[in-house]
Amino acid sequence: MRTTVKEIMTSEVASVNGTTPFKDVAEVLIVHGGSTVPVVDAENHVLGVVSEADLLCKEEFRERYYAEGYKPPVRARLRHRPSEKGPDVKRKATGDTAVEVMTTTAVTVPATASVVMATRLMDEHGVKRLIVVADDDTLQGIVSRHDLLKVFVRPVADIASEIREDVLERSPWMETPSVTVEVRQGNVTPSGWMERRSETAIAMRMIARVDGVVDVIDELEWRHDTFAWGK
Repeated sequence: MRTTVKEIMTSEVASVNGTTPFKDVAEVLIVHGGSTVPVVDAENHVLGVVSEADLLCKEEFRERYYAEGYKPPVRARLRHRPSEKGPDVKRKATGDTAVEVMTTTAVTVPATASVVMATRLMDEHGVKRLIVVADDDTLQGIVSRHDLLKVFVRPVADIASEIREDVLERSPWMETPSVTVEVRQGNVTPSGWMERRSETAIAMRMIARVDGVVDVIDELEWRHDTFAWGK
């Protein structure tokens, strides 16, 4: 069984609604020690997310929109140049409620998604946390990079059992009765004999995909150096 986001996520998540005042949003982030807080509607559907960076727009761009004498660094001004994000930055810098300062394109992931999918989404969007939603887009929790690391501390017995039962014993296209598996510190060493060299390569790839596997050390041997469809 592949580990799903629901199994490792943090389900007790603080959230705010669109009318939550700016200062209360900031307090939620401080009290709960997070860097983001989901914004939800009355039915708990995710509308967006407020991050520390969203709130800090009010200070960072105070001189531009409030004329209080502060001039943001050149790097910050280039990052939010008007041609690309001007309206969005102004909304956040002058906003007083959660809906006015939030990022509307919250990166979400289904609770039923695999850890692999969650990891790829984080990498694709350059974020450290994902909002977890149900099929109807209601808030279920938050999954962080820290949560994703949990798959690498799976008990050795669970990893070995999954490899034997789900990868080796249930594969209808290859015979593996003489294959043994040893797991140490997440490193898996399959050894023994298989019929074809191509089958050992497939087995290695499938073992590497099991949650909690750090590395695979190939000690498998084969009887025929042929592909599965050749004789």
